[in-house]
Amino acid sequence: MESVQAASYRGFRYPPEIIAHCVWLYYRFPLSFREVEEMMLERGVVVSYETIRQWTRKFGPAYAGALRRRQPRPGDKWHLDEVFLKINGELKYLWRAVDADGNVLDILVTSRRDTVAARRFFKKLLKGTGSVPRVVVTDKLRSYGAALREVLPSVEHRAHKGLNNRAENSHQPTRQRERAMKGFRSVGSAQRFLGAFSRISPHFRPRRHRLTAPGHRTEMTDRFTTWRQITTGAGLPAAA
Repeated sequence: MESVQAASYRGFRYPPEIIAHCVWLYYRFPLSFREVEEMMLERGVVVSYETIRQWTRKFGPAYAGALRRRQPRPGDKWHLDEVFLKINGELKYLWRAVDADGNVLDILVTSRRDTVAARRFFKKLLKGTGSVPRVVVTDKLRSYGAALREVLPSVEHRAHKGLNNRAENSHQPTRQRERAMKGFRSVGSAQRFLGAFSRISPHFRPRRHRLTAPGHRTEMTDRFTTWRQITTGAGLPAAA
C-alpha cells in the first residue's frame, strides 16, 4: 500500500494530520497561504502562512506522487494539448496529456513550443506512465508529429483540432487557479505547483454528473480514505 512514512514528518512539530489538511486546502480550493492560515486559526490551530508554504512545497509533490502511483494504468488512447502561460510578462507553455477517461497523465511547463519541447514532454510522459499508447491525439501543431516520429514512430498520430476537446477541457481548473494566484513567478514554480495540483485537485473532483448523490458521497468517502492513507502512513523519506 502506498503511503507516507511517519519518519518523513520528523523535525516538524505539527502532527501529520494538520500538515496534510493544510496541503489539501491549498491544492483543492483557490486559497492563498494567508487564507489557509486564517481557516486554521478559526479551528484553533496557530500556524504561519510561511510554514504552510513550506509544507506545500515539501509534501505537495510527495502526496501527488503517491496518488499517481495509485492511478489505474492509462488506456491506449492519449490526448495531448498545450496552452500558454504568462510568467513575469513572458509567454511560456503548459503541455498536458490525459487519457480517454480524462485522467491527467502528466504536465510540463516549457519556455518554447517547438519540437525539442514536445520531444521532452513525450519522454517525460513515457517515463512517468511506464506505458506506450496505441493512439496519440493532438491539435495541428507540427512539433507533435516531428517529436512523435522520433520518440514513438510506431504509434498512430491523429492531428485534428476537433478531436482534442478532452485535453483542452482539462486545462480549465488550471486556468481558474492561475487567475486566483495572479500568475506564476517562474517556470520552476509553475512546474512545481501544477505538477502537484494536477494530481491532488482531480482526486477530489470525481465526475459528479455521472454519479447519484449517494454514489458521490461514497466515492468521496473512498477518496478521502485514500488521502489519509498516503498522508499518514509509510513511504516518504525523512525530513532533513
